[in-house]
Amino acid sequence: MADEGNTSLSNSDLPEIVRKIRARTPARLLVGRAGAAYRTGTQLDLREAHAAARDAVRAELNPAKDFGTEFVQRWGLFEVHTKASRKDEYLLRPDLGRQFSDESRADLKCRYAVVSDLQIAIGDGLSVPAVVAQVPSLLPLLYEGAKKRGWTVGQTFVVHQCRVGILNEIGELLKPRVAVLLIGERPGLATAESLSAYIAYQPRDSHTDANRNLISNIHARGLSPREAAAHILNFVGRMIATGTSGYLLREERLALED
Repeated sequence: MADEGNTSLSNSDLPEIVRKIRARTPARLLVGRAGAAYRTGTQLDLREAHAAARDAVRAELNPAKDFGTEFVQRWGLFEVHTKASRKDEYLLRPDLGRQFSDESRADLKCRYAVVSDLQIAIGDGLSVPAVVAQVPSLLPLLYEGAKKRGWTVGQTFVVHQCRVGILNEIGELLKPRVAVLLIGERPGLATAESLSAYIAYQPRDSHTDANRNLISNIHARGLSPREAAAHILNFVGRMIATGTSGYLLREERLALED
C-alpha cells in the first residue's frame, strides 16, 4: 500500500476489520500513504475540507436568500446584530459577539412585551453552512414539539456575528423561562455543516458554560434534526420542571421513534 498506484483501491479490497473501523467514523483512518506522505487523493481531500472550513467561517448569513422568503415569512424571522460590526472584528473580538448592538437591543425590547416559556434564536456562529443546512428542518420540529407541550414560544430571530454568550443578553432582555440558541459550530475537516443547540434556564449576565446544556453534532453524519429536536425539547421540559440548567441537570434517557 506504499506506492501511488494503490490510490484507487476500493473499500471492498480492504480487510473486513478495516472496513468496519472506517464505517464507524468520518475520520481519515488507514488511508494509506505514498512513501512518507499521504496519497494524492487524500491530500486533495484534506485541502478541499480545509477550504470548506475556511469558507464556512467567512460566509455571511442572508436569511431571505439562504432560507427562502417563504420560510422567513412563515416563522416571522427578523435580524439583529451584535457589537461586532464586521467579520474580522467578530473573529478577533469574541467579547463583542456576546453583546447586542444598541440598535438591536432597543429593537428587541420593543418587540417582546410578553414573557414566553421558550425563546429560540438563530446565530450564524462559526459556520453559516451549518445554519443553512440544519435550521430549516430543525426549527419547525421545535415549534411543533413546543405546541404539543403547551409552551408559549417567542418570535424567533437571527443574530449576526453571534457568540454563545449572547444567550445571557437574551435572558436579561426578554426574560424567557428557557432560551435556545441554534448556532454554527467551529468547522472541522470532517464536516463544515455541524450545528449546535445551547440551552439555558433563565439565562443572565452571571451565567457561564456551566449553566448551559449543549446538543452538538447536528448534521448529516451526526444527530438528525428529528433526533436533535427530541433532545432539545427533552432538556427544555426538564428545565421548566426543575427550574435549573447546566451541570446540575442530567438528560433523561430518550426512546426515539423509528
